Amino acid sequence: MSAPASQPEAPAVVVHGLQRRYGERTVIGGLDLRIARGEFVALLGESGCGKTTLLRALAGLDAIDGGRIDGPRQPAVVFQEHRLLPWDSLWRNVSLGLDEATGKALAQAALAEVGLGDRLDDWPRNLSGGQAQRVALARALVREPRLLLLDEPFAALDALTRIRMHGLVNELVRRHRPGVLLVTHDVDEAVALADRVLVMRDGAIASEYAVSPEANARRTHPDATALREALLAELGVAADSVPA
Repeated sequence: MSAPASQPEAPAVVVHGLQRRYGERTVIGGLDLRIARGEFVALLGESGCGKTTLLRALAGLDAIDGGRIDGPRQPAVVFQEHRLLPWDSLWRNVSLGLDEATGKALAQAALAEVGLGDRLDDWPRNLSGGQAQRVALARALVREPRLLLLDEPFAALDALTRIRMHGLVNELVRRHRPGVLLVTHDVDEAVALADRVLVMRDGAIASEYAVSPEANARRTHPDATALREALLAELGVAADSVPA
């Protein structure tokens, strides 16, 4: 007798015909999106195109006016600001909302994953910007989320810290396998991190690009260069006007 076929893994999130309006203005109209478990999707677009509105809808922070979102009720979110509670220790920030009996052990494991396992009883005021964002990542991943939403979490970091954070996020995503949606204005960041890059325009997904592992790994690879140029063109920016 042959073994029963394994059940296909449920996606991290599926969006059907999403609509979001502010008064008479339609910000998102009829948007469809599917993100698989373990898939890293980057979302680019000009300011005001609807990127943050989409992320807030997926996070359950904003109501929607039409369509359907099939995904977790409370996905994990990491914002540009770390949003740590200054009056709580790092482990209490990470375990926020968890049962205290198990929360500290889970927080310790999560902080160890981001390289801060020896700082459990430290305070947010003693952290650098990169360290604070690592704690924010630990807090997001401690519950093993199905969907991780990243709202420009590296924008305020210096270039070297940003590169280190990219490596850390890649490792954590491989280990925990959430579906990821990264909202960013940084084309190079999108190419370095994502399996797929979406360009949003006027409240809809205007185009989609697959990213090769070679483009992820090396910025100077021809795949990365070609994709970077295509994305900049989509965004109305001449490639030779952006520093290489």
